[in-house]
Amino acid sequence: MNDFSIRIYTESNELPELLEGNFFHSKTLFLIEEQTPKDTPYMAVATRDGEVRGQLLVIVRRRGSLFPPYLYTHAHAHGEGCYADETETETLFPLLLKAITLKLRHRLCFYIEFSDMKKKMFGYRFFRRLGYFPIAWQEIHHSLHSKAPESRLSAKMANIVERMTAKGVENHEATSAQDIALFYRMLKNFYRLKQRRFVPAKEFFMHFAGNPESRIFVTTYKGKVIGGCACVFFQGNAYLLYAVGKRKSRLHLHPEAMTIWYALKYAHEHGYAHFRFMDAGLPWKQNLYREFLLNFGGKPVTSYRWFRFYTRIINKILYWIYKQ
Repeated sequence: MNDFSIRIYTESNELPELLEGNFFHSKTLFLIEEQTPKDTPYMAVATRDGEVRGQLLVIVRRRGSLFPPYLYTHAHAHGEGCYADETETETLFPLLLKAITLKLRHRLCFYIEFSDMKKKMFGYRFFRRLGYFPIAWQEIHHSLHSKAPESRLSAKMANIVERMTAKGVENHEATSAQDIALFYRMLKNFYRLKQRRFVPAKEFFMHFAGNPESRIFVTTYKGKVIGGCACVFFQGNAYLLYAVGKRKSRLHLHPEAMTIWYALKYAHEHGYAHFRFMDAGLPWKQNLYREFLLNFGGKPVTSYRWFRFYTRIINKILYWIYKQ
């Protein structure tokens, strides 16, 4: 372990030559977040003999509101990082995790969250050792390589797709600033009162849509945008980050369903093997969003999200409550 040197970067002009292949821990996402107001990227990098062997990107976001009044920062990372040699992951991840945890503790970050680990139990003892606690979470994984997505739709969803297509509901990739702005406005309004989900500033989506590994799709009816989603594509897999539709005024047109359906078709047509709905919510018995996503033919997968709060008493209480 002593052969590795760990350094944390917050400025893109100081970054070394990073590893490629994982969008969530890439220089590309670092640059996007660096240009997004209220977001600060922290890239923890492990090197040996001047060569990058592993990297872990964590995004710190400042959140605030006048009504209700609050102001705090939180940090979030998707997955366990990117490594030059998979056999070194178990060695490097705890070093990177410890370094970033100490760094963010000094920054007074209210809480840190790690989600979307490839394996449910990955890093369990390392997280626990640093005071993190796990909360069971659900994702929906959809296989695209063995069957066409049409064959996996439920009868109800197949009927919706057929009727809405006949009615004139259309989809396309958002490339214009106007389409991206309309998508962002819908997303922001939908999540305004949902404190658990955070929506970055509009600049994030403007830069996000201009990269080869990320796409924004929108759904339209009679030329008006009624839904949209943001997806990431790399290593043969597609990941859904955000999806939204005008559920009140355009509910009869099923905008969210048509948007997700288009994203699934796009992934299949472009040769991606799997499609992951990254947030299906908590694994409650009654979960309407999970049931909605299952109509597309995927399978529910339970994983852990790891949290650590800056306030010691809060963290101790939650650590005890979620002791597993």
